[in-house]
Amino acid sequence: MEKSKNAGIGFFEKYLSLWVVLCMVTGVLIGKFLPAIPAFLGRFEYANVSVPIAILIWVMIYPMMLKVDFQSIKNVGKNPKGLFVTWVTNWLIKPFTMFGIAWLFFFVVFKAFIPPELAKDYLAGAVLLGAAPCTAMVFVWSHLTKGNPAYTVVQVATNDLIILIAFTPIVAFLLGIGGVTIPWDTLIFSVVLFVVIPLTGGFLTRKTVVKKHGLDYFESSFIPKFGNITIAGLLLTLIIIFSFQGDVILNNPLHIVLIAVPLIIQTFLIFFLAYLVSRALKLPHPIAAPAGMIGASNFFELAVAVAITLFGTKSPVALATIVGVLVEVPVMLILVKIANNTKDWFKNE
Repeated sequence: MEKSKNAGIGFFEKYLSLWVVLCMVTGVLIGKFLPAIPAFLGRFEYANVSVPIAILIWVMIYPMMLKVDFQSIKNVGKNPKGLFVTWVTNWLIKPFTMFGIAWLFFFVVFKAFIPPELAKDYLAGAVLLGAAPCTAMVFVWSHLTKGNPAYTVVQVATNDLIILIAFTPIVAFLLGIGGVTIPWDTLIFSVVLFVVIPLTGGFLTRKTVVKKHGLDYFESSFIPKFGNITIAGLLLTLIIIFSFQGDVILNNPLHIVLIAVPLIIQTFLIFFLAYLVSRALKLPHPIAAPAGMIGASNFFELAVAVAITLFGTKSPVALATIVGVLVEVPVMLILVKIANNTKDWFKNE
């Protein structure tokens, strides 16, 4: 089992939370002692989008989109129950439970520690995380739980298509309830920028390379070339963001922990909801485990990107999405262990 885990999750991914903490410290120190650097980077903007960060986010997202095989969607009808669990959990439940849990903690439980305006911003960040189900790391979680890889691909592929349609109206609706006004055109622009473009680029690249060299070459030789590019892009992005967030963090260090609490509760809730419903539907464990994982984890790269586009790199909204990155890996590894220890719940494999 340990050997399988080491093969399934890379060095950088395994210690992602540690790297995020180091990036946070590095970024805060840069913002505090070298303020000219974030000031210089802040000059490069187009349509309120930071060009350096946009490039790094493309670096993050593009390699993940290469793994999405839309040809697998033709197999959707073979066992649709697992897909229904994924779709309902991700789009009809998760965004709204995230809103409810985050609102409860930020505005009620932690009222004495978080000012109302900051609470509103943190709620917006939580909503962005809740409306962006995982499309990349779920492959790792699926592998570690011995999930059905072909079925996981179908779950991810259909999820990416739903994101194109559902993400914008759900985010706009929930942020509106939370008292945050956002321009629809900016939200749509961010989805096009950070979902449509890299998804199209990944699809065309995959199609071209597979046609020329074959699927085996693409999966065994081409994708590994990108190695840790996604993680490197993420960490560089976080350093830049934290350099802008230095004052907020130094003035409110406790807020990192306070933001993490509802995010962690939400993650466990969504996992067990999808996992136990899958058990009730008598789905095999290799389908039930990824169904729970894809809902529990977040497409945090998209959430960070949209937060930056809508609210700016200095906004507490962006900080809240980054806390999602901070807690993601250790919490998901706990859920992987839970899933692996409860395989006997699924007798029909």
